[in-house]
Amino acid sequence: MRISESCAACLYDKQKNKTDDEEYLSEIRSLLDNRKETDTSPYMVYLFNKVHVRRFGAGADYKDIKKKYNDLVLGMEESLRREIERSEDPLAKALIMARVGNYIDFGAMNHVDQDEFLTLFRDTEMREDDRKTYASFLEACEKGKTFLLVCDNCGEIVLDKLLLEQIVRRFPHLTMKALVRGGEVLNDATADDAAYVGLDNIAEIISNGDSIAGTVYDLMPETAKKALDEADVILAKGQGNYETMSDQGRHIFYEFLCKCDLFTSRFGVPRLTGIFTEER
Repeated sequence: MRISESCAACLYDKQKNKTDDEEYLSEIRSLLDNRKETDTSPYMVYLFNKVHVRRFGAGADYKDIKKKYNDLVLGMEESLRREIERSEDPLAKALIMARVGNYIDFGAMNHVDQDEFLTLFRDTEMREDDRKTYASFLEACEKGKTFLLVCDNCGEIVLDKLLLEQIVRRFPHLTMKALVRGGEVLNDATADDAAYVGLDNIAEIISNGDSIAGTVYDLMPETAKKALDEADVILAKGQGNYETMSDQGRHIFYEFLCKCDLFTSRFGVPRLTGIFTEER
């Protein structure tokens, strides 16, 4: 997904808010000014982080934040599972709850508010505009053999686990795999986080190989490339995965909340609107 000028300005401003170091900001400006058309926001932030580590050492530590939100949603897990299982269509309900979890994003969001997150669970019914994508998703799951979930954030991955439970229950023939970040980046989920919430009990966990808040094929190890290439059904969560995976010629289902102007403008919706869309 191409970086617009407004997006580039936003990326720069976020770095400027971290420091007023002129040499650092000059390097950031140079990276932005010399970006390729195929570069994406998550990839640019990946490059920024390399500059930051070289000049200042490691950046902010999100481990406590990740644990906080994993624990928060783990504490809700049983009640949410009961709500899912009591619903008319448990898989549809689990999909929408998993999309609510995409709120917990310390990259795209200027401020993550726990209370605002919890209020989103007041409406977990599938909208009519999701139904066409949902029908195609069910058909793909019925026909496929391998399912790949491309994960995004901590906290969200607990809801992803509830979703995978319902997919396995409805389509027991599917082999489940989950792609996570290869290193610490923001509050994104790693293999350790996936194990902490028990996602590894339902899916094989695969690392994308690097500390990047997206899925950049050329940066991935062969195991991750193989999992992506061979998956019959791919569900990618979050804006960062959409930005880095769209327009690559793959059949992918995407699910996320629109949390910044780039996405609200692209999809013509208000902030925090959930999107469930398919790219063939």
